[in-house]
Amino acid sequence: MAVAKQFLKSKPIAKVTFELSAEAVNGAKSVALAGEFNGWDISAQALKKQKDGSYKTTVELPVGSEYQFRYVLDGTTWTNDWAADKYVASGVAGEENSVVVL
Repeated sequence: MAVAKQFLKSKPIAKVTFELSAEAVNGAKSVALAGEFNGWDISAQALKKQKDGSYKTTVELPVGSEYQFRYVLDGTTWTNDWAADKYVASGVAGEENSVVVL
């Protein structure tokens, strides 16, 4: 898993690529990205399956902030990014959210 960041010189935006490895997907048929940047809507940002079995998507986000997020496997199983910048308490049953810092 990885979160890759590409900062644009022309405006205060970063292209953030979220990727979940085939191992982490663990046979799921769909993977979505839910976070503060899309209102935690599990249908707003689907990840595309790659040839190696991983899933990937890119989102443009304003720089200078931190964004909580999680991946949703098959619409039901929420999981964190093992390589997130940090983790914070989600406020739900002792769970944590992944955080990307821009």
